[in-house]
Amino acid sequence: MSKTYAELGSLRTGSFIIIDGEPCRIVEISKAKTGKHGSAKAHVVAMSLLSGAKKTLVAPVDTRVEVPIVDKRTAQVISVMGDTVQIMDMETFETFEVEIPKDEELAKRLEQGKEVEYWVIMDKRVIMNVRG
Repeated sequence: MSKTYAELGSLRTGSFIIIDGEPCRIVEISKAKTGKHGSAKAHVVAMSLLSGAKKTLVAPVDTRVEVPIVDKRTAQVISVMGDTVQIMDMETFETFEVEIPKDEELAKRLEQGKEVEYWVIMDKRVIMNVRG
C-alpha cells in the first residue's frame, strides 16, 4: 500500500499529493469561490519529490485525489559510486543502492560513514537529507 486518498479541499501547503502519477509536495494552494455554475475549485502548485519538476492541478475542492504514503527512515552511507550511493538501513540493516540526489548541495555532502534520511515513496527510495 503506497498511497491513500483525500479530498482536495482538505489538503494544505506542505501536504503530499500525486499529480500525473508522480508524488509531489504542495508549495501553493488557492481555492476559488463557488461560481454561478458548479463547485468551488482548488488550484494546486506542487514540486515533484522525485524529479523536482513543477506540477499544477486545477479541480473541484470535493475531488478525491491520491496521496502518497511517505515512510521516513535513516541509513548510513556505505559507498558513493558514480551516480548511485550504497546505503544501509539503520533498523533493518538491509543494504541497497539509490540514485544520488539532484540537489547538488545535498549530493556534495554524501560521503562514506555519514547518516542520511531517506524516504520510501511509492516503492522508490530517495535521499532527502544528510545528517551532521
